Amino acid sequence: MAGCCCSETDAHLQALRRRQARMLWAVLCIIAVMFVVEFGAGWWAGSTSLLGDSLDMLGDAMVYGLSLFVVARHVRWKAVSAGVKGCIMFGFGLLVLGEAVHRALVGQPPQASLMLAIGTMALAANMACLFLLTRHREDDVNMRSSWICSRNDLIANAGVIAAGAVVAFTGSIWPDITVGVIIAGLFLQSSVGVLKDAWNQYAANPFPLAAHTQNDP
Repeated sequence: MAGCCCSETDAHLQALRRRQARMLWAVLCIIAVMFVVEFGAGWWAGSTSLLGDSLDMLGDAMVYGLSLFVVARHVRWKAVSAGVKGCIMFGFGLLVLGEAVHRALVGQPPQASLMLAIGTMALAANMACLFLLTRHREDDVNMRSSWICSRNDLIANAGVIAAGAVVAFTGSIWPDITVGVIIAGLFLQSSVGVLKDAWNQYAANPFPLAAHTQNDP
């Protein structure tokens, strides 16, 4: 009976990992395409918020690639993956802050119509990703950190669309810069939470080899 129970548990775990992998591949493809589109549009439009959001897309593509790498690995590897994601989020937060300062010094308003169009497209793409990830967000720290990244994307997309609307109405550069700074702040705040969660999971789940070594005479 014990062997049967163990076999059923292993089969369930393998099925879960296959579902996670299929979902992550789908999300990775969506995010990779949207990064190329949004980065090109942000550069062309001169929009800090679009560029910031596109860099977030690039970070997410790296994040989901890491998630795929550790999906069938030990909990501690998943914690390491989540920690790398937190570091990526923190780095992109600083990068977007720097870009916001640069745009403020240049002082050229972005193309509002392009911001609105691409922001709406990115919002739709990230809604699809969040829908796919929501089912698995409580599976483990790896899936939870991926879900947080996707949730942040939705907030950033809404900000880009709002900034585009205000820029179109006022012709001012500051709504775009303001949203860029808010996106950066969101990256930095979320990265701290992800890093704390990753460290707690890492500390609480030693590798099996380490556990065996401690028990050896």
